[in-house]
Amino acid sequence: MGCRGILAAMPVTMLDIAKGLNVSVVTVSKVLRNQGKISAATRKRVLQRAKELNYQTNWIARSLVTRRTFTIGLLLPDFTHPFFAEVAKAVAETVRPHGYHVIISYFEEDPDLEKNEADALMARQVDGLIAASAQSSSDLFEGILARKVPLVLIDRPIPGVPASFVGADNEAIGKLATSHLIARGCTRIAHLRGPKIGIASARMAGYRHALQKHDLAVTSRYIVGARYVDSSGYSAMRKLLQQPPIPDGVFCYNDPVAIGAMRAIAEAGLKIPQDIAVVGAGNVHYSDFLAVPLTTVDQGTVQIGRQAAELLMEQIGAKRKPRIRRVLITPTLVVRQSSQR
Repeated sequence: MGCRGILAAMPVTMLDIAKGLNVSVVTVSKVLRNQGKISAATRKRVLQRAKELNYQTNWIARSLVTRRTFTIGLLLPDFTHPFFAEVAKAVAETVRPHGYHVIISYFEEDPDLEKNEADALMARQVDGLIAASAQSSSDLFEGILARKVPLVLIDRPIPGVPASFVGADNEAIGKLATSHLIARGCTRIAHLRGPKIGIASARMAGYRHALQKHDLAVTSRYIVGARYVDSSGYSAMRKLLQQPPIPDGVFCYNDPVAIGAMRAIAEAGLKIPQDIAVVGAGNVHYSDFLAVPLTTVDQGTVQIGRQAAELLMEQIGAKRKPRIRRVLITPTLVVRQSSQR
């Protein structure tokens, strides 16, 4: 191979970009990392030149210099669930301008599989971790924090873990949904509760408090476990419909459970909301396109992902350990046809 062929095969460097524009390598570096105070005109010229030269970041060299991998781990129980998919999208969009990429692992609500996935992310030397955990103890995350890996918990707080948390006010979700059903004239209000995790308990507590506040009975037969998917919501609602008298309103743990419940109600020949009003939680993107649009509680999904990512970036870039923060997103009611009695 001749000299020209060897030169052509050599990777483009920041020095090559700088020479073509008569700027410093430091300036090129700041533009490519989206950092520093660089004029819009200079930034545009550098990015255009990098594109023309087909510049590719040398991540190995960059990691050796910075001692970072420029990756973060995102540990989720179910990537197919609309809530977690929207959280993942918000996280990726937030860290991308910082030059970071997201490695997503999911563990199907299995605590043992979650530990394995967390170990795999640690082996990849991610610079930080965001997790919606199914753990019942703090052991897993104490080990991660002992390795000084920045950590932010989302959606599900874990008692005893000294880490920042971002999530919805779940008791407020239960109160808001149940109070809305009461305001619509419902007096026999059931609850399809979620899996045995803290946020499901908090939503049920909000349901109970709202009933008690309005002097309505909390009836145990009107509380049925429904986990978190539409099929289990369907089965749980069918059980409820065997309880005389049937409820005239139902607050569901999340929107998929509510959608399953609505299918069971329709199959029983009952009308929504005339016979049974239904409220979900999550405001997933398809809730407005159902045959009977679903009233739901918006828990700030995008805000959760964005704020968790911002907190993690702050931890990664901090010279001193930042203070632990607990961010609770205030839920909002989205009223649609399923509760318009």
